[in-house]
Amino acid sequence: MTRVLIPVWSADGVQKLKVSPQPLSKPPRGMTPPALNSSLHVVRCLAQLRSKDKNIEKYIYLSQLKQADENTFYQLCIENLSEITPLIYTPTVGDACLQYSHIYRRAEGIFISIEDKGNIREEARISVVTDGSRILGLGDLGVNGMPISIGKLSLYIAGAGIRPSSTIPICLDLGTNNEKFLDDPLYLGLRRKRVSDGEMSEFMEEFMKEMRAAFPKLLVQFEDFSTEHAFEYLRAFRKRYPVFNDDIQGTGAVILSGFVNAAKLGSAAAGTPLSDQRILFLGAGSAGVGVAMQLMSFFTLNGMSAEEARRRVWFVDSQGLIYDTRGPMAEHKKFFSRNDYTGPPMKNLLDIINYVRPTALLGLSTIKGAFNKEVIEAMAGLNVRPIIFPLSNPVKLSECTFDEALEWSDGSVVFASGSPFPQRSYKGKEHYPGQGNNMYIFPGMGLGAILSRASSVTDGMVEAASLALADSLTEEERALEMTYPRIERIREISVQIASRVIRTAQKEGVDKSPDLRSKSDEALLAFVKSKMWQPQF
Repeated sequence: MTRVLIPVWSADGVQKLKVSPQPLSKPPRGMTPPALNSSLHVVRCLAQLRSKDKNIEKYIYLSQLKQADENTFYQLCIENLSEITPLIYTPTVGDACLQYSHIYRRAEGIFISIEDKGNIREEARISVVTDGSRILGLGDLGVNGMPISIGKLSLYIAGAGIRPSSTIPICLDLGTNNEKFLDDPLYLGLRRKRVSDGEMSEFMEEFMKEMRAAFPKLLVQFEDFSTEHAFEYLRAFRKRYPVFNDDIQGTGAVILSGFVNAAKLGSAAAGTPLSDQRILFLGAGSAGVGVAMQLMSFFTLNGMSAEEARRRVWFVDSQGLIYDTRGPMAEHKKFFSRNDYTGPPMKNLLDIINYVRPTALLGLSTIKGAFNKEVIEAMAGLNVRPIIFPLSNPVKLSECTFDEALEWSDGSVVFASGSPFPQRSYKGKEHYPGQGNNMYIFPGMGLGAILSRASSVTDGMVEAASLALADSLTEEERALEMTYPRIERIREISVQIASRVIRTAQKEGVDKSPDLRSKSDEALLAFVKSKMWQPQF
């Protein structure tokens, strides 16, 4: 769908820009084959997609289809979510970002560069904003990070029925320190090094102020900012604007949900209380710490204090176990730094496992093979049902594969990953890997925030989304020991999540849709479902 920026003037005489969607008109009679059928055309497009043997070619095909025929694209997504999601988001979107300046066809989204500082002015309801500085595990990609924003918003539309015309993908071009791209004649971004932290902070203040002025109802999702900036801007803006960071809050929420279900399986097998869980993280970036902050809710919901919950979490970074007397460390790592260990540096993961004796091992390190045979065997030796969550994306950076975890744990593992793995049969039993895909959380959470017109996205709203997802397993899915529901049910799940988020926004006094407060829970569910956009043929 083409989007045109139209000047409008508010009551106080301030000029703004309004995004006006311009849908493609239906071709006149005679310009399409007489027997063209919309439903069959979806089948035709799926066959065309499957005829391509490389995922990047499938990504390009889907991008072109979305721009040429938006309704067919989203109907194809909705009907084939488990097949399409890995093509428009992880893992394929990582390759699309790396090659973005080479596979670029036509404009999609808004690019705002540091050179626009002092002149930022662009009606939208949700935007995914990246500065391209830490795309997945691929590093600083500059404006080549735009496919992340585009892909995320496609999932908002497919997964929660957000209207396509109300979405705006944005990439902030603040330079790049990637020499390969700076030397690439086809690179589409500014040919300059990244700006200083001070200049970036000034730019971000202006950007958020002008987004509010242009789009008063806009929900902003920050995506793939560098670790320090991710925490900094979430702290700086979350009380002033409706904004959340998917790497910190979304990842934490989806992992909390999967962990709730995994812990139930592990504790039931061991005959121990849920509060006995002990969690070890490999990787202490923004995603890892964000997940740990959210997982504290698991313990507090089981009767622990916040301090007791914090003591149930250990972190390992590139220098080993994180503890107070180790020396200087990044600010975001200090909260989970241990004060109960004062020995020499402990760098070997196997030694750390034997010291901590965790029930759960979570990886956000982007180190392929970090969870090797010895590590998983050690976890299986400590636990009847070891919880192993290799969460790094894409697949080539995953700490282990599902096959490896199954074999090395002799089938006892409770497994969830960041990237998709197929189900496997092991010793006569079918095993289903969970995928801690943020897509389970952010579409429904975004829809709930939009419908409630939340003035901010609170921790309570994020937790509500997570627990709604955990509760969404069907009896069949629980019997199969699944940690996450089938992705094909995403719209049904998003209705539940959005409703819980709205109720929490009301409870915490941040909602601005008073007419929803008097609705019964059943009526609210029906209302949310009625607001989901459907492809129109």
